Amino acid sequence: MSVGQGAGVFWRWWAAGTTSQVGSAVGAVALPLTALTVLDASAFQMGLIAAASYVAWLVVGLPAGVIVQRLPLRGAQVGADLARAVAVASVPLAWWWGWLTVAQLVVVALVVSFANVLFDVANATFLPAIVSREQLHARNSLTSATHAGTQLSGPSLGGLAVQALGAVPAVLVDTVSYLASAALLWSLPARRVDAPHRRPPVRALVGEGWRYVTRHPVMGPTMWTATAVNFVCGAQLAVYPLYLVRELHAPAALVGVLLAVEGVGSLVGAALTPWITGRWGTARSLVVACLVAVGGAFLVPVGAGWPAYVAFAAGNVIFAGGVVVLSVTTRTYRQTASPPDLLSRVMATVRFVSWGAIPVGGLAAGALAGAAGARVTLFAFAAATVLAPLALLLSPVRRLRDLADLVDDPDERPAVAAVG
Repeated sequence: MSVGQGAGVFWRWWAAGTTSQVGSAVGAVALPLTALTVLDASAFQMGLIAAASYVAWLVVGLPAGVIVQRLPLRGAQVGADLARAVAVASVPLAWWWGWLTVAQLVVVALVVSFANVLFDVANATFLPAIVSREQLHARNSLTSATHAGTQLSGPSLGGLAVQALGAVPAVLVDTVSYLASAALLWSLPARRVDAPHRRPPVRALVGEGWRYVTRHPVMGPTMWTATAVNFVCGAQLAVYPLYLVRELHAPAALVGVLLAVEGVGSLVGAALTPWITGRWGTARSLVVACLVAVGGAFLVPVGAGWPAYVAFAAGNVIFAGGVVVLSVTTRTYRQTASPPDLLSRVMATVRFVSWGAIPVGGLAAGALAGAAGARVTLFAFAAATVLAPLALLLSPVRRLRDLADLVDDPDERPAVAAVG
């Protein structure tokens, strides 16, 4: 697949992702509220559901890069969409028959999690194949802005859908979105995968990607920064609904709105990222963005009553704005700086480590919230956010204006690619 196939392929790819994200954003409200309001889930059970949603990155995150490299990108994404649609559809069916349990929600989250791994690695690998190198930063900003828009509208729609229809029927919106995404992706041209005469061992290929990332003077530190941020995000996924419903006593519609304001921060951050990085440089912008995120995390659990709602919304906006600058900038750098044959393994390695921290954060937060309460837990994890800028300040990134200013030595690339 070449960049010159036209903009139509990109926009269909974008439309598929947007459709899926809207449904997922609705489901991100409906599923926790199903656990809380229908099944009366405990704090630990909420943490378990949040952890299950991302645990696949710890299990298959590393080999996912090799799997995607050997599969048609279109087929991998369509198959993942269909698997997610079936899993999510089982929730309203089980509820209708009176069989729904917290255990099933955990299993559904696990299935969606494993499908997400293959979909996300394939999706991130697909973009550089259809967009020129010069357009990557702009296209990544667009996709992040779109994601922010879905995060802004999706939870609000989810809260309203739960209020009007009930938590379980609202889950069906997620199912429909996955089916629509699969139909759009199926219309894309399939990537031909040539079978080599001899395949290098999966372990060797995974090891090559791992060593390339961890030894890289920029990709390594930025991966650990993303890991610290995602550890906190995992805690927020688990504790936010609990904090809003059990401690602030917010109604379902307001829960959706308060969770949705994250999209405002993401939208602003994505829109301003090209200007910020152009003015200050990509490396300096990362440090500032991380410090901004720290401040937002500490603001989230402040106050009581309506002031608490305002603090939660403001902190959520600030935290999300800092995180999206980090996400767009580091993702673009990996896509442009990685050797093409290593790209899928680089993306998988980074997400294995950084996204693997999400379920760990969710489980830890669920356990802590059960003993100390949601507010104390959010303050504790806000303190952990400090590790994000610290990882950058202790690395060569602190001396750079732009990430690309530090050129990696191509001779340091591991020689495993020569196998076979």
